[in-house]
Amino acid sequence: MTKVVKIQDIKVGGGNPFVLIAGPCVIESESGVLDTAKKIKDITAKLGIPFIFKSSYDKANRMSIDSYRGPGFKKGLDILYKVRQKIKVPILSDVHCREEVIAAKCVLDVIQIPALLCRQTDLVLAAAKSGKAVNIKKGQFVAPWDIQPMIRKAESTGNKSILITERGFSFGYNNLVSDLRSLSIMRGFGYPVIYDATHSIQLPAGKGTSSGGQKEFVSGLSRAAVAFGCDGLFLEVHVSPDKALCDGPNMIDLKELENLLKQVKSIEKALSN
Repeated sequence: MTKVVKIQDIKVGGGNPFVLIAGPCVIESESGVLDTAKKIKDITAKLGIPFIFKSSYDKANRMSIDSYRGPGFKKGLDILYKVRQKIKVPILSDVHCREEVIAAKCVLDVIQIPALLCRQTDLVLAAAKSGKAVNIKKGQFVAPWDIQPMIRKAESTGNKSILITERGFSFGYNNLVSDLRSLSIMRGFGYPVIYDATHSIQLPAGKGTSSGGQKEFVSGLSRAAVAFGCDGLFLEVHVSPDKALCDGPNMIDLKELENLLKQVKSIEKALSN
């Protein structure tokens, strides 16, 4: 049994119901994230699923200089603060350098360490010292057992509110594969494990200067991860993925979310009987 990590009134892990972390990849507009957050909250409230809203204020690790990054640090945090206040949901976003943590912790309920930065010691320590819950995304280049030293870095600050997120493993060039054994292995380190079903079907740099994706596999992998055992799902959701400014090929359409959540909820219920 994993530790329980409390995020506002949400209890993650320790046998509690699975949590949903969801939202668009990056903030495209204030009205857009507010609308999306409200719609996801309405769906999850109806299904009795705890919900944490996710979106990025700056995608600092894009392949191309021409890629859309978001509104930036200050404006993006201001927008996320409005989502937190108006929609009344916990907020998760990623930080890319330790200097961002001081301001970010005033808005975010969960500080996320991006997969590509999961081994950056100073960043992990700064995030953990904030006192906020920390979500460490396992890098595509990291074996599941190698996440333990990263957990120990965060623990060294005294922070025990740690989440680990699986987002696939590099499998040749421009491809990711999910090894669901990693969910069990990483849970063995004592902390809740989240499965990122949308980044796990990403084709990194699959379009040359941007990533592709195989979103047709999101539903199946989500069901499999919940059946295998995870404490939550991470899904990037957009009202119109084909028109998204970032990561459209691996985001799911908001219209598909409720049906998918009903499926995984029924799997969770069957396993509890």
